[in-house]
Amino acid sequence: MSDSSRRVRRMERHHKSKNASPLNLVSLMDIFTILVFFLLVNSSNTQQLPSNKDLTLPVSTAKKAPKETLIIVVTRDAILVQGRKVADITEASVGDEPLIAGLKAELEFLSTTPTADGEGRRVTIMGDENTTYALIRKIMATCQQLNFTKIAFAATQIAEKPDA
Repeated sequence: MSDSSRRVRRMERHHKSKNASPLNLVSLMDIFTILVFFLLVNSSNTQQLPSNKDLTLPVSTAKKAPKETLIIVVTRDAILVQGRKVADITEASVGDEPLIAGLKAELEFLSTTPTADGEGRRVTIMGDENTTYALIRKIMATCQQLNFTKIAFAATQIAEKPDA
């Protein structure tokens, strides 16, 4: 008797005739090249401010881009720090208190990192164009008390008109 059955020999013959196809590296290299160019083009070093539907920024003609900072967003109904709600506008606007308690607590939590002597922390305030000055003043006083003294205001930048 033969050591292997007819079926086993047939399967061996079938598998011998199949040649493994080689890996096509040209297509793979093309894909990675496109991916590298895509990442290089889209990895710019600019800061993108968060977009919010409840917020209409005032217009400005500033020439320098802002540095990356802590962002306080003042919408029509809430105050957000880094996207997290810390106070309601109605609660923050009423009362004679010069500071906003919820904002102060959040800034205390975020200001645990030490700064150089005499140098304040940076903060950008994105306020709706209809935000009252009294509310902005309270936000600025709260920031200043916690050593967030380098305050910037976000605005929509428009192109300057060329001198004719």
